[in-house]
Amino acid sequence: MRCLVTGGAGFIGSHLTDRLVSDGHDVTVLDNLATGLESNLDAVRSKINFFKGDLRDLEVVREAVDAQDVIFHLGALGSVPRSIDDPITTNAVNVNGTLNILVAAKDAGVKRLIYASSSSVYGDTPVLPKVETMPMRPLSPYALSKVTAEEYFRVFHSVYGLETVSLRYFNVFGPRQRPDSQYAAVIPKFVTALLNNQAPIVYGDGTQSRDFTFVQNNVEANILAATAPAEKVAGKVFNIACGGQHSLLELIDLIQISIGSSIKPIFIGTRAGDVRDSKADFLQANRAFGYFPSVGFVEGIDRTIKVLQG
Repeated sequence: MRCLVTGGAGFIGSHLTDRLVSDGHDVTVLDNLATGLESNLDAVRSKINFFKGDLRDLEVVREAVDAQDVIFHLGALGSVPRSIDDPITTNAVNVNGTLNILVAAKDAGVKRLIYASSSSVYGDTPVLPKVETMPMRPLSPYALSKVTAEEYFRVFHSVYGLETVSLRYFNVFGPRQRPDSQYAAVIPKFVTALLNNQAPIVYGDGTQSRDFTFVQNNVEANILAATAPAEKVAGKVFNIACGGQHSLLELIDLIQISIGSSIKPIFIGTRAGDVRDSKADFLQANRAFGYFPSVGFVEGIDRTIKVLQG
């Protein structure tokens, strides 16, 4: 299978690239390295085709898409706070870039496209767990960009017949997730702070909850969605998660126990655009292509800490 991974030098994308190479596929990566690291691909660099290019450049996208069988579209500008600071760039990358991928895929005759969407599309709908039939109520420009890209995927299936699949990721974490940015995700920031004997910063009171999902579960979901029968997945969306619900205070306690720290967090005000609670129902993904998380929350935290400890 000839595969393109957009954002393939990023956190999730590089893990997926590793798996695809290991499975014997012909892999191309498109990444502008704005947030990804080429070093994430060190283990497979000689075995892949690498395009350093931007999703917003249609001609570069066409070149990368040419002759591909499947596209895993993970390339995006992440982070709710970043999107609030700069909604124009978030929209340009996540929406216009996605449209470029879809147009190029249509013209090149690509068979299937898998999109990395986000649980943020649900917003603060009060019902838990989240199911795919719930209304989408985005609270941030980032979440809105994911809603719009999902809708483009759906439309390109219904209008042009592309086999498009959207996977809604819930709070993915694991090795290679960068802690060194003001927009970094919570787990690498907490772990790195405590390893450096610093107090982790918590926005809000820490009782807000997330369905934290170890990255290998997302990799497996992509593989399964790419190979499932079209009638079961084409034009559809699926939650990809562990089905758990853990507060930030619980997360900090677990990390403290694992590394032997007793440093207390610092609490500051809540952030605009943040969702209060999140938990997924992934039954539809299980029924359609056999998805079930193989790595749980605690095991995933242990694996992540070991890597960050070096």
